[in-house]
Amino acid sequence: MTHHLRSITAALVVSAGVLTTAQQPPLAYPVTKKVDHVDTYHGTKVADPYRWLEDDNAPATAEWVAAENKVTFPYLEAIPFRAKMMARVNELNEYPKYSAFSRKGPYYFFRKNAGRQDQSVLYIQKGLDGTPEVLIDPNTWGKTTALGAFSPSADAKYAVYGVQPNGADWSEYHVIELATKKILADKLEWVKVSGIAWQGDGFYYSRYPAPAKGKDRAGINEDHRVYFHKVGTPQSADRQIYQDAANPQRFNIVDTTEDERYALLTVADRGKGKDGNALYARDLSRGEREFNPIVKDISNDSFGVVDNVAASLLVETNRSAPNGRVVLIDPKRPDEANWKTVLPERPEPLQSVTTAGGKLIATYLKDVTTRAYVHSLDGTLENEIELPGPGNATGFGGNRDDTFVFYTFNSLNVPPTIYRYDIATKKSTVFRRPEVPGYNPDAYETTAAFYPSKDGTKIPIFLVHKKGLKLDGTNPTLLYAYGGFNIVQSPTFSASRLALLEQGFVYANANLRGGGEYGEAWHKQGMKLQKQNVFDDFIAAAEWLIAQKYTSSERLAVQGGSNGGLLVGAVINQRPDLFKVAIPQVGVMDMLRFHKFTIGFNWIADYGSADNAEEFKTLYAYSPLHNIKAGARYPATLITTSDHDDRVIPAHSFKYAATLQEKASRDTPILIRIDTNSAHGASSFNKALETTADIYSFIMYNFGLKPVSGTLP
Repeated sequence: MTHHLRSITAALVVSAGVLTTAQQPPLAYPVTKKVDHVDTYHGTKVADPYRWLEDDNAPATAEWVAAENKVTFPYLEAIPFRAKMMARVNELNEYPKYSAFSRKGPYYFFRKNAGRQDQSVLYIQKGLDGTPEVLIDPNTWGKTTALGAFSPSADAKYAVYGVQPNGADWSEYHVIELATKKILADKLEWVKVSGIAWQGDGFYYSRYPAPAKGKDRAGINEDHRVYFHKVGTPQSADRQIYQDAANPQRFNIVDTTEDERYALLTVADRGKGKDGNALYARDLSRGEREFNPIVKDISNDSFGVVDNVAASLLVETNRSAPNGRVVLIDPKRPDEANWKTVLPERPEPLQSVTTAGGKLIATYLKDVTTRAYVHSLDGTLENEIELPGPGNATGFGGNRDDTFVFYTFNSLNVPPTIYRYDIATKKSTVFRRPEVPGYNPDAYETTAAFYPSKDGTKIPIFLVHKKGLKLDGTNPTLLYAYGGFNIVQSPTFSASRLALLEQGFVYANANLRGGGEYGEAWHKQGMKLQKQNVFDDFIAAAEWLIAQKYTSSERLAVQGGSNGGLLVGAVINQRPDLFKVAIPQVGVMDMLRFHKFTIGFNWIADYGSADNAEEFKTLYAYSPLHNIKAGARYPATLITTSDHDDRVIPAHSFKYAATLQEKASRDTPILIRIDTNSAHGASSFNKALETTADIYSFIMYNFGLKPVSGTLP
């Protein structure tokens, strides 16, 4: 493969290139054995014939995985242009990718992927103009072991870093001496859902007890404890700081303020349907040994400490402010009546709050685009940060003695660009702009619009495509969304996506209810008993794209991952006629049992639980696994998952694929692509690219399209 890219300026007419999918012989799916297993939920009997696929250690499960992949990969390999699509996706990603800089003491840190390295490398340099040196290169650990968390100590003597085999949620913490790059003997195991909170010559972290043999991937995670580790000692000597044996499914995480005056304990209980957290503090300057309550009771309100101002705490919260606000709390007088509002709630949702250089920097979302403002620590507005345009900006954090901060800006047609913002001059300058090979942003255009959902609610949608698009209903289109957990599905850039846009595709990003695009009220409209709103929003997006003549049902694909995989599974059950291709990735497909594995109980706050009679009815009514229509003609479906997913266990996709293959008509392919040595996300950059290329090839092939001449290598 040459690294010199072909021009992508030629006009693309996809409809001129058509092929037939009938070239492939009829698919013979593995015969998946069924067992006579029935559960009873509040008087309703629910069969679960593929329950045995939940055992990720059983030889029979491994045999089933191998049998499915023996159907899926030959199908993908037979797509005439698959190899060229893979090469094109690789070409588009052959450029250096950087994270923003962070600083501790005299050192700056950043991560860089030189092009298509399996893992990004962590660099250190002394001073902003110093020579970058490799600090940690996870590529030396093997292709599928990732570098996770990284946190230097306040004196910049040491740093903690996390190692994640196969990209799993489990981490193993190690300590490195920064000046010498010497890795110490410290080794902390079974870390998950944890911070790294330095205090002097040690740090706080959270872990679970070692799981029983064979239960590390699917076994439920309980008894989350906080420990303090002193550098240079074995894990067995770590001092237990906090445990709540009476509430084993709570998350307990400790952080410290920048000056290490306060240790802050956050306690969440999402398994009991509570979306917020309690907050406790220890004033270490006073030698306090106990965590004193700031907010004692767990409710649906969230509280996060931004920083301390002398003895008081700056706290971001949605208490009495669904769009978020910042308050100042005196830990000695923590009653709500004593709180002082620093940043009041605005009509736009608060996206982030950070401190740097003695300033408070807050970002807000205005119709899913970022606005950034600088305030004094008492909340007085000083100025708005002029951003490059409408898009998504993240970062802005720093140290108290910083004179500038970094932020990263991107949008559907702007690659992630790092800016340096000077606090004194109030000006931003480009620090690093990526050079995506062959990419000409002037060849594409983006559109922001609103469409009505089923109940009339206006839903934002963003589109990107080649300039000069004809609205004739024939354009191949990929619709993507998430819709859950108060997460904002920002319209962001993807170099890989250019491989589709070059083919004349329209890419649409819909911002459904359930996310955080318009604050907590928007989130609540798409959670628990209101979850059907999310599916209605997605279906309405597809109908709007068709009504506006961007595309047709014969040229429309839908994609989503994790909670978005659930979304795709649900909507193709409800409207199998509306889509030509469906890509549900690592989806939560069994809505009756998700809370029985790993940290799945954490999702009860958003989904509800089948243990609750009323919530069971809602879950059972849309659960992708339980609502597959026998004999229905489903879209061509490529399910993706990974054998080491320890968040949404692969059994969700296994059972779903087996049921869909059993019940759906044989008119369209129903395939499951099971990645090996990966977890909830791809365990290496190249594995991610391979999956993406297969998805794009599958979509085009099942649209009956072939690449436009000259666009693929």
